[in-house]
Amino acid sequence: MAAADDTEFPILCETCLGENPYVRMTKESHGKECKICTRPFTIFRWLPGRGMRYKKTEICTTCAKLKNVCQTCILDLEHGLPVQVRDSALSIQDSVPKDDANRRDYLARAAGGLETTDARPDFSGSAQPAGRDMLRRMARKEPYYKRNRAHICSFFVKGICTRGNECPYRHEMPQGDPELAKQNIVDRYHGNNDPVARRMLARSAESTKKNSLARPPDDKSITSLFVMGMDTTITQAMLTEFFAPYGDLKSIVVPSKGNCAFVNYKNRSAAETAAAAALDGCTVNNKALRVVWGRARPKGPQSELHRTNNGGPPAAATTIPLPPGAPGDSTAYPSQDPTAMGAVRR
Repeated sequence: MAAADDTEFPILCETCLGENPYVRMTKESHGKECKICTRPFTIFRWLPGRGMRYKKTEICTTCAKLKNVCQTCILDLEHGLPVQVRDSALSIQDSVPKDDANRRDYLARAAGGLETTDARPDFSGSAQPAGRDMLRRMARKEPYYKRNRAHICSFFVKGICTRGNECPYRHEMPQGDPELAKQNIVDRYHGNNDPVARRMLARSAESTKKNSLARPPDDKSITSLFVMGMDTTITQAMLTEFFAPYGDLKSIVVPSKGNCAFVNYKNRSAAETAAAAALDGCTVNNKALRVVWGRARPKGPQSELHRTNNGGPPAAATTIPLPPGAPGDSTAYPSQDPTAMGAVRR
């Protein structure tokens, strides 16, 4: 079995390194095998701070460089987010093979410098401005040192711990979702089935949905809301009963072949009131619906004609030439008499 590259200092994030600037580490060359590529690598062990637990590197430097992650927590070095969140925001596909044979060959070539720089994904997000902004909003502004605390004492949870203050583990009851504790380093590295990432992505999607309603469009002529997630059990009368208390309705349009509806108000203030009320959710006939702002009507000849029919200023008329010989026709057409053009009859 080939040994991983030796190094003098691990690849760590600021949180795992700890707040102590004079941290001391122990180094063991080829102490354990990497939990991703199963090759032996250099182990580093240190204490991040007082009252914290000892931490150590879990993956080799080659695997950490391929994903730009910390060797201990397997989180992105730039934003401190799970790999699945970063790859989803930046549309990055996992290029590391899953099976053992191909993964060993891939990592061996990467360790030997045979992988070209152009073939590696761009983790900075320079080509994905929207994804980069999403990561900046989700990232922590400061290191989260509470992540380095000691684990909860399982004997204390059972009520049989006898060590008291000498116990190196925390004496408190577990809180939060137990599903988040079921994490696997391999899945976290490849960005698959990460419960923390799934929760963060769901929270980001919910925040995006609320922001789309909380920020009304700049165009003051937009007074309509777009309702999604409907089915055949929801009728126009049900929508009228839900949206009518927020203001005067102009119309509610429910397409015959679709799972959506358009709610049009007579004024902008009523539409903003309804949008603010839908931030916490819109439930009609025990069905959760999604509400977003409508879009402005397209500008063009068709929209100008529609505005004329509804009492707006008339659009510019299109001039169509009259046929030859019609009353009022002043258009001069070339003569159809062949003799007028110099032809001679035989």
